[in-house]
Amino acid sequence: MREVVARAGPQGHERPDPGDRRTAADAAASEPASPDSGTPGTGPAERPGRADRGGNGDGSAPDAARRLHAVMELAKALATAHTLMDVVGISARQARLAMDAALASISVWERDSGHLRVLVNDGDLAEGEEALPHAETYAVTDFPEIIDPATWPTTWSNSVDEHDSDHERVVALRRRGRHGCMVAPIMVEGRVWGELYLARHAEQPRFDAVDAEFAAVLAAQISAGLAQAEHYQRIEKLAFTDPLTGLANRRAIDARLDAAMARHYREGTVVSLIVCDVNGLKRLNDERGHDVGDRLLERFADQLSACSAMLPGSMAARLGGDEFCVLAEGFSPDEVVAVAEDLCRRALRMHDGEGVACGVASTGDPVGPVTSADRLFRLADAAQYRAKGSRAIHPVVAGRGQPPDLTVSLAGGEAPVPTDSAPAGMPLRDRRRFRGALHNADPGRLLAAVLGALDEREPGRVHRADTLGRLEIVADTFARALDGVAWWISYVPPHGRSLRTVRYSIHRMTGSPSAARARYEATSTEYDLRAYPASAEAVQGGGFVQQVGDPGNDPAEEDLLLVGGYKAMVVAGGTNAAGGWLVEVFTDGLSLPVQGLAPVLRALVAVALTGGASLPE
Repeated sequence: MREVVARAGPQGHERPDPGDRRTAADAAASEPASPDSGTPGTGPAERPGRADRGGNGDGSAPDAARRLHAVMELAKALATAHTLMDVVGISARQARLAMDAALASISVWERDSGHLRVLVNDGDLAEGEEALPHAETYAVTDFPEIIDPATWPTTWSNSVDEHDSDHERVVALRRRGRHGCMVAPIMVEGRVWGELYLARHAEQPRFDAVDAEFAAVLAAQISAGLAQAEHYQRIEKLAFTDPLTGLANRRAIDARLDAAMARHYREGTVVSLIVCDVNGLKRLNDERGHDVGDRLLERFADQLSACSAMLPGSMAARLGGDEFCVLAEGFSPDEVVAVAEDLCRRALRMHDGEGVACGVASTGDPVGPVTSADRLFRLADAAQYRAKGSRAIHPVVAGRGQPPDLTVSLAGGEAPVPTDSAPAGMPLRDRRRFRGALHNADPGRLLAAVLGALDEREPGRVHRADTLGRLEIVADTFARALDGVAWWISYVPPHGRSLRTVRYSIHRMTGSPSAARARYEATSTEYDLRAYPASAEAVQGGGFVQQVGDPGNDPAEEDLLLVGGYKAMVVAGGTNAAGGWLVEVFTDGLSLPVQGLAPVLRALVAVALTGGASLPE
């Protein structure tokens, strides 16, 4: 990390060596995300020379029209900024130009450490200054104005020719070749978030009361941009956090596991998974209500978090329902198993609980080649399933059973479980689809998974002549493989022109205000196919993929996506003796990509329509 020498602070204060240094994570968080090329404020076209500062051409401050234009430009630029560094980079640059300043800086007040941290310096940088400082932090007590509520939200200034200016700040300004500075606090949700600092050179006009008012307006505009950025950050966090327990969710663990497996392939890093299922949750929900069940899940999540802390750098997550996991990298399998043992002991001591079924899988154990994140998940899930079936109070560990290891066989479906060694409660040749087994958009795997589901002969499966039942298997398996939002099956009578939804499933709701209404109106609405030419063609045996915003989209289908809050759809159809059929699978930003999958769904629908035919209910 770069050493910071004594130099002028944002307010013109002499900046001592801060003594502390930001972490690498802090530095990474400060990387620019500028909408323009290059780093904020470093392009030569954006650095006016000291003798040419714009304004009205005569060296005077910008007039009212220019100031209004500057506010509008700032608002327009901030409307496209979604990250904090987007906002501060744009804000510093636009504020410098609007205020006819030589330098603009934006700092954040980090309350947990009691420091101001400079995020960006934009403009004519003096010796030692950086556009994106690595470790520019200063004790907030050196700048009492920012921590005194009596001054909020007014601005304050210093100038080398003002008698009442702070002497140390005046010395610092002169050292930098600057004449004066102005500071405006940036308020977010009624509290000081940080500050906007502006400085001018000696040959520029002095800051005055009109400048102070305009700086306050700019700071307010920046505040709105920061509030929007923090809103986006909260949304992003919610997308990867389980709302009940505060642990990571399945999306977060999938992303982390993919990265961990990439390191495993590259560097041989050992990757391990603990997958567990809280026992007795259904009974508790049925007998005492879901609120009591939720409290049990919250208490177990606390225990899981504590155990995860024994494996520094690991991630604890709730997969959904009563299922949880811990992902660890760089630890030996024995270390991970020891933590799983401790988790089982803790779970047995929980009030209202009946313990936990726990499975462990590690690339460091003899489980055969682990060629994908999906494979490791299936191994851990199979181990957990065996623990559940045998009511084990200790973890079941994949690869540590007597050969042939039953867990490895179960995860791969490679061989039947011998009758004389099957754990209690486990069926022979178990067909359970473990988490992740179908979470894949590869066309070959999609075909295999859906065809396998169609070919099952277990009791309760649909008859080959049940057209709607077979199409449901296709739609549901296909949608779950993509982590889709919803699927719809529609029917057109022979020679008919009206499309009617006859079955649908919502896997999760989107943020669209119209989504809930569409859900309840689905089965009572008919659509004239003449208004949906792409769907009309698909009913005759075609298929298509449509993503929001793609050029050439069918406008009617685009409207359908927008109303439901979807990002894309995969559509395919066909006919049999009963009439025409259409399968639509809808996805959002959390789903796997669907490009190129229309032929796959088209082939699967064609298979489902073979054999006997039946009318919808």
